Amino acid sequence: MKKLLLATAVAALSVSAANAAPTVYGKAFLAADYINAEFDGPAGNMYDEDEVQINSHASRIGLKGSETVTANTDVIYRLEYGTSLDGDNATFSNRDTYLGINNKQFGEFRAGKNQSTLARIDNVVVNQGYWDNLGQTRNESEVVSALNMADSNRINSSVIWTAPKYDGLPLQLSAMYSSNDVDGDNSSDAGFGAAMMFDQGTGFTAGVAYDKDQNINGDIIRGTATVDLGKYIAAPVTLGALYQVADYDGFDSDRRVTGDEKEKGLVLRAEMGLANFARPASIYTQYNKTDNLNGFDNADSDQIVVGGKYFYKDNIIAHAYAGVNNADNVPYMATTGDAEVVVVGTGLEYLF
Repeated sequence: MKKLLLATAVAALSVSAANAAPTVYGKAFLAADYINAEFDGPAGNMYDEDEVQINSHASRIGLKGSETVTANTDVIYRLEYGTSLDGDNATFSNRDTYLGINNKQFGEFRAGKNQSTLARIDNVVVNQGYWDNLGQTRNESEVVSALNMADSNRINSSVIWTAPKYDGLPLQLSAMYSSNDVDGDNSSDAGFGAAMMFDQGTGFTAGVAYDKDQNINGDIIRGTATVDLGKYIAAPVTLGALYQVADYDGFDSDRRVTGDEKEKGLVLRAEMGLANFARPASIYTQYNKTDNLNGFDNADSDQIVVGGKYFYKDNIIAHAYAGVNNADNVPYMATTGDAEVVVVGTGLEYLF
C-alpha cells in the first residue's frame, strides 16, 4: 500500500511539473530585399531609395503555457517579444503578453497586451516577408513605405474574452475591452471590440468584426470570407476577400490629425498548392486597394504582390515575393504627393 501511495504521489508531482513548465517558441525570418521607393511632391522628387537590404521580418521569441487549477479551469499565460535578427533594432518589443483563465463553461479570458478582435477574422492576408501585413496608413518622416488600410494592432491594457465552443454551433465569438490609461495621461478613450467567425470545417469561412477607439480613434468594421476550392472541385486553390471601413474621429491612434472621409479598404487573394515538388509548396497573389487613406479625400493606394513558399520541413520555409504599392495624394514631411514602393525579396523562415 505504501508503495502504491508513493507511486501515486510521484505521478501527481510529475503531472504538476509538466503542466507548470512553459513552452519556448519563436520565429527567425531573414530576407534579402531589393527596395526601390520614391516620393514625388509639388517640387518634384523628394525621396529616392534604391538598394538591397538584409531585413528581419516579424522575428520573435516567447514563452507560453498553462496550469490546471480545477477540473474545469486552467491558468494560461504568454510572454512574447519581437526582435530584429539583422541588428537594426537591438531591443525587444513586447507582442502578445497576457495572463488569463480558460474555463470549460465560461470561455477564455486574457488580460494584458492582446491582438485586437479584428485579427480574429483575418485569415485572408497571405503575403509574406516585406508585405506580410496590411501596411500603414501614412508615410513616416523621411521614410516612404507601402501604404494600405488601417490594420489590427496589439492593444495595451486590454481584456479579451473568447466564448467556449458549443456542440453543433460553428461560430467563434470574441469580445474585447481596453482601458483609457494607455497614454498615461488618460487622454485616450476606453475602447471595445467584438468579432464572430463562422467555420463549419467544410472549406468556407465568413467573419465580421467591429471595434471602437482601439486600432484608431474612431470605429472600424471588417468583413472577411474564404473558400477552399479543393473541398468542392479538383483544384488546390484557396480564395479570400476582406472589406473594411474605418471612420476616424479627427485623430489616429497616435493622436495625429486625420481626414474626415471614411477610409475604405479591399483585399483579394488567391493561393494555389503545387504538386510537382518533393515537399509542400505554393504560389500566391494578393491585391489591396484603399480609398481615402487616414480619412483624407482622394488619398488612395493600390498594391499587388505575387510570391511563393517551399517547405523544406514543416518548420523551415523558403520564401520569394515581389510587389508594388502606388499611393496618390498622401502626406509626407509636411507636404502631399505620390509615392511608389517596389520590393523584390527572398528569405528563409525557421519556426521553433
